[in-house]
Amino acid sequence: MTRSQALQELVDELEAEAQRDRSDEATPDVGIIMGSDSDLDVMMGSEEGRPGAYDALTELGFAETTDLEDPPEARFTFETYVVSAHRTPELMYTYAETAADRGLEVVIAGAGGKSADLPNMTASIAYPLPVVGVPVQEKSVASVIGMPQGAPITAVDAGKSFNAALTAVQILARKHPELDERLQAYHNELQTEVAHVSRELHELGTPAFEDERG
Repeated sequence: MTRSQALQELVDELEAEAQRDRSDEATPDVGIIMGSDSDLDVMMGSEEGRPGAYDALTELGFAETTDLEDPPEARFTFETYVVSAHRTPELMYTYAETAADRGLEVVIAGAGGKSADLPNMTASIAYPLPVVGVPVQEKSVASVIGMPQGAPITAVDAGKSFNAALTAVQILARKHPELDERLQAYHNELQTEVAHVSRELHELGTPAFEDERG
């Protein structure tokens, strides 16, 4: 089967970028890939108000790279692609095979359906680069986590790409103390929110608290 011109151009761009000598600061640290743009709400955020990987990364100070010739000023960045394991296996293979050489340190891969093969296939090809799998739907869980011994993947629960992004940043934080500080600050904010709600519930009493929430 011949590749479309558009697909070939994308494959060529990834392969060419893998040959470039760019500094770590000039390349994305995290790659986000999904099997279809229909997965975008889950992977990036907004499905029924649930935040996603995009929300988590930007909240922690990451910026999205859309042009490597004009990268964002932010020190930590991510890139986003649609990569179908079944419709464009060549693109999936090239993306995973070149990921480390293109400067990525971790990949977040999401896919839906019962044959959600993108995360685990990416993990196999990109090994030992860590891959965090996101089952976009409940029926995708078994496919994403079903890796044999010796072929690891980290995975989160269905739809929880926000947690996948936090996991990616945790991995990076072992190397970058600045990210460790950002994660600690984020966790402290969560603790403070719970403490405020707990105090308000206790001091108002249950009926008044429910009325205020309503």
